[in-house]
Amino acid sequence: MSLPPLPELHEQRAQYRSGVAARLAGLPVETLRVWERRYALSDTGRSERGQRLYSDVQVRRLRLIKQLVDQGHPIGALAQLPLEQLARMTAGPAAGAPAQPLRVALMGAALGRRLSAGGRELLALDIVASFQQLELAPAAVAGSGAQLVLIEMSELDDSVAPAICALRQQLDIAVVVLYRFCASATIRQLRTQGCLVARAPADPAEIVLLCQSALAHEPQAQLAAVRQVAPAARRFDDQALAALSAASSSIYCECPRHLSEILLMLNSFERYSQQCAARDANDELLHQQLANAAGSARVLLEEALERLARAEALPLPAGL
Repeated sequence: MSLPPLPELHEQRAQYRSGVAARLAGLPVETLRVWERRYALSDTGRSERGQRLYSDVQVRRLRLIKQLVDQGHPIGALAQLPLEQLARMTAGPAAGAPAQPLRVALMGAALGRRLSAGGRELLALDIVASFQQLELAPAAVAGSGAQLVLIEMSELDDSVAPAICALRQQLDIAVVVLYRFCASATIRQLRTQGCLVARAPADPAEIVLLCQSALAHEPQAQLAAVRQVAPAARRFDDQALAALSAASSSIYCECPRHLSEILLMLNSFERYSQQCAARDANDELLHQQLANAAGSARVLLEEALERLARAEALPLPAGL
């Protein structure tokens, strides 16, 4: 396996405080502080006030360590390993190319300038469309492939909230609204319509985190992720299960019959959940998760039934 390329000099500049570095790496900041105190995890720089500062390379290293800890590796064994070795130990996107950037439609000239002047972490955002007025958003977003609309309004008042809510419903994608001054009632109104609303952060890296959070909590995005991990296809159809249930009545052990009956119920519930009426994206996500849960249970019981059927010399479907 080839090693990742050596980091460029601008990747090595210390630029993130502990809180931002932890969030970019997917860690609670408290965990990062404990790791640093106990294991001297990173040779970080310091700000003029003595705060730890992390570079892009160090954030990448933290992300790999977090992934390996999640896989069961002890932090004490990882703390002093170099980036290249950590990359070899991990599997999937963290060891290879970075994840694809989020495709963003942007409203706000000042925000656009801030993002264009940001550091390498802002490569996580791909500005595919821009507009300066809400009524121009549908035309700008159409055909752009945008996954998310990012809006900055310094003074966000209740007069624009209905237009933002209508835009959210019309485009059916995640919406992030940044403000400097806004009434609590307006914030609540936007949040009830599924918008992520936050005070405009001083650090551009925080904007990336807000966009990632909004997309992660978007029902359609979650639904797509859930569908990607759908359980395997059925091994036993209803006819094969009925045959196994009937065949098991001639022997003392009735486990094949019981397992077959449970699987018939699971198969029925899995189909029912997939066909259940969905009132909205959240409802569809819930029923897809229910169907996947039933399917996962089905896969385990099908494996058990196949082993049992072979042990008892019971009839198996063609292909098994």
